[in-house]
Amino acid sequence: MQFDLPMTDALLSTTRAVRKRLDLDRAVPREVILECLELAVQAPTASNSQTWRWLVVDDADKRLALAELYRKGALPYLNAGLKASAENAEQSERVRDSALWLAENLEKVPVFVIPCVEGRPPEGAPPLLVAGMYGSIFPAVWSFQLALRARGLGSALTTLHLLQEKDAAELLGIPDHIMQVALLPVGYTKGTDFKPAKRPPVSGITHWNSW
Repeated sequence: MQFDLPMTDALLSTTRAVRKRLDLDRAVPREVILECLELAVQAPTASNSQTWRWLVVDDADKRLALAELYRKGALPYLNAGLKASAENAEQSERVRDSALWLAENLEKVPVFVIPCVEGRPPEGAPPLLVAGMYGSIFPAVWSFQLALRARGLGSALTTLHLLQEKDAAELLGIPDHIMQVALLPVGYTKGTDFKPAKRPPVSGITHWNSW
């Protein structure tokens, strides 16, 4: 199989965290979410454990309840401001403004996807165990986000609802042995003309053979 490298590179370099450009008025069919999840679960997991689990929320009342839980943690954090160096102040303010908009409008996003993993790391768990658990879900999350982008949808990986994880679990009937790791608001995007983000040259952050 020969991949179309320019198209593949464009997908990988332009899949952004989408907030303000989510279309709040366009419904997202369940079959599209399932199609993207089918691709997501092709991602590798630690020891091929396949411990990812997914909770999709499209019920309006539950989205509102989750949004209210999200705002409990998000608004104090965001209103406190994001720390940034002087050269990054403008970009940080844009991110903060976008994140505040999402918090204030979260329930209007058509679909929430909550990636979960079976099991929880015990208190004081060694890094090997923690890395294996999160490494068994986040590759699938990224694959899901790429699949969305390829179909004209966007998402943003958020974690602030985890400050109220127990309340969210009670609302959604999530058992104790299932750990939520994020909440992704999902919707079609207003336009698809996303561009690569400004990043530091990899030559300055890459080390060969020793630090």
